[in-house]
Amino acid sequence: MSRIHEALKKAEQERAAGHATEAVALPQPEPAPRFADWKPSAVGVVAVPVAEPAPVSGGTSDYLRFDDLRAHCARPEWHLDPNVNVFSNPALSTHGAEQFRTLRSRLYQLRGAQSLRTLLVTSSIPGEGKTFVAANLAQVIVRQPDRRALIIDADLRCARVHTVLGAPVAPGLTDYLRGEADEMAVIQHGHEGNLCFIAGGNDVTNPSELLSNGRLKALLDRLTPVFDWVILDSPPCLPVADANILADLCDGVLMVVRAGTTPGPTVQRACQEMQGRNIVGVVLNAVQDSHLYGSYYYQPYSYGRDAGKVPEK
Repeated sequence: MSRIHEALKKAEQERAAGHATEAVALPQPEPAPRFADWKPSAVGVVAVPVAEPAPVSGGTSDYLRFDDLRAHCARPEWHLDPNVNVFSNPALSTHGAEQFRTLRSRLYQLRGAQSLRTLLVTSSIPGEGKTFVAANLAQVIVRQPDRRALIIDADLRCARVHTVLGAPVAPGLTDYLRGEADEMAVIQHGHEGNLCFIAGGNDVTNPSELLSNGRLKALLDRLTPVFDWVILDSPPCLPVADANILADLCDGVLMVVRAGTTPGPTVQRACQEMQGRNIVGVVLNAVQDSHLYGSYYYQPYSYGRDAGKVPEK
């Protein structure tokens, strides 16, 4: 009986050991991410799985490709104003175009050391030429092969970029921010190249509230990965609060100062107003030819009431 008892006990021990071994299982592989879980990268366009392509339909998809955007956005005919476009006016292009190329190069150098893709162009007071700088900077960027730029007229109090490009002013940013137009209705692609534009839109009485309602941030988050640069033209930073709101949504701020006009203390106040933001540089606009050579300033340019005059050589 003792041998039978020992055999039964041994069999029971072997079964117990066998069950313990069977209970150990390899971890289950994590489920493949669903298409809805993919999120756009902060610095580029996310590769969309081939099995589930992302449609472009009035801003409902989280994924956007430049070719799709260009195919679905508004395509009005632009008529660039030669008086304010340094690349279409020989009288302006001799020195002005080269200075914008220099500005472009400096911005790319800065990008090598920091995240810099959305750029706010502002000034301390009106009439310093920020719209002129913003429009020509966007154009010099897309003159490089395969470079894409989006310029947004975020000066909802006095939109001017559409006059420089010869483009419709509406529908534009105000219409999008009020929920009256989707992104494809407000994005314009008006001529050959990779330059897109969002105009200021119809007049509104509450620009600051619209800029801070969250829709502009969502729009920038969606469009920024599609472009190499997104440039926002804003109101001057001293008279109104709009530029401060916009600066919080951008990677960097470019200040424009009009030579011989803007008082030094005013510029200092503007820089203090932008304290805590990333001021990447200052553009000194309307510099005389005699001061131009050997510097990185711009071709003389008359802004505001004298915008229709061609600068003297």
